[in-house]
Amino acid sequence: MVIYLTLTAVVVLSALLLKQRNLNIRSGGITRQKAVNVIVLLFIFSALFWVSALRVNVGNDYAKYVEFMHLVFSHAYVPTEPGFNALTYGIYYLCGFENYILVFAVFAFFTVLFFMIAMWQQSEWFAFSFMMFMLLGYYFQSISTVRYYLALGMALYSVKFVLKKDWPKFVLLVLVGALFHKSMLVVLVLYPLARINWRRWMYGAFGIACISCLFLQDLYLKIVVFLYPSYKDTEYLAGGTSPMSIFRCLVVLGVSLWLYKEVIKDNARYMFCFYCNLMALALYVFGSFLPIISRIGYYLTVTHILFIPALLLHVKDDRKKRIMTVLTVLFCVCYFVLYMRGASADGVRILPYKTILFDEMPLTLSERGY
Repeated sequence: MVIYLTLTAVVVLSALLLKQRNLNIRSGGITRQKAVNVIVLLFIFSALFWVSALRVNVGNDYAKYVEFMHLVFSHAYVPTEPGFNALTYGIYYLCGFENYILVFAVFAFFTVLFFMIAMWQQSEWFAFSFMMFMLLGYYFQSISTVRYYLALGMALYSVKFVLKKDWPKFVLLVLVGALFHKSMLVVLVLYPLARINWRRWMYGAFGIACISCLFLQDLYLKIVVFLYPSYKDTEYLAGGTSPMSIFRCLVVLGVSLWLYKEVIKDNARYMFCFYCNLMALALYVFGSFLPIISRIGYYLTVTHILFIPALLLHVKDDRKKRIMTVLTVLFCVCYFVLYMRGASADGVRILPYKTILFDEMPLTLSERGY
């Protein structure tokens, strides 16, 4: 845990040195602050990348992925998406051996890259967004859930295309991401829905859809099993929701309504985040029976790391702004503490941290022969 705590403290404090919102070196020449921005961003990226890339048997799905990679290279069937399979086979073929370390390193590189670029280009307060990214567990969970968090990072990056209504680039990026985790396809519906201006009848339809979840659960579960056949007759169909996620969405909704007329109403970016939060809240409350509710919800609530800092910046009363900022930081810190307390449990397993520099991978199922 010392490694994670040190990493978090160092990179979050380093982010405080960043002063500009946009990295545009060509504009107005290279100033001292721009040079600091480049150096700090490279340092943060490198620190996050190497801690993730050098791990071995760290993460809930690590051993399972190693087994899947072996089966891919053996031309056997695996339930993973074609992008993951093609990347694995290509790396194994070029290396001449089953170099799963390099496969995980590639995933770590692009996951961190997409999240970092998305926050730098879209956040109005990068340091605060980055603090939330670390303390709310997005980075650490990417160590445990490799394919999904690559897709989540790509989804956050795709928001800029949604806001610009650059639909060809948005669709292309989503389709590429779906090659690694097909759950990303849901943003083809959710993000455009959050981008349009809602009419009264749309709120009514939204309410009916929520109420239908109380009566059509069996139908919706059949649709989920059709999309995810591997979930059939497994514990994954149990569903479940997160009280913490509901609480977070409710708090964000409350602050949003408070600032709605003055700040949010006429701003396309803020309205997008507002609707994402509203849909996430509805999913967590009415769709708790769905086994993939958390994955769908995260595509919506990940916008919080952009939305919450923006809302804090627009609180006009300095005293209220300071109080709300401190409370948000305390919430993130408490969440981080609770997350780390369960970091060694099944479903997370990012502790104890082991690295290829000092540890070896235990024998996989194929290597044991049973």
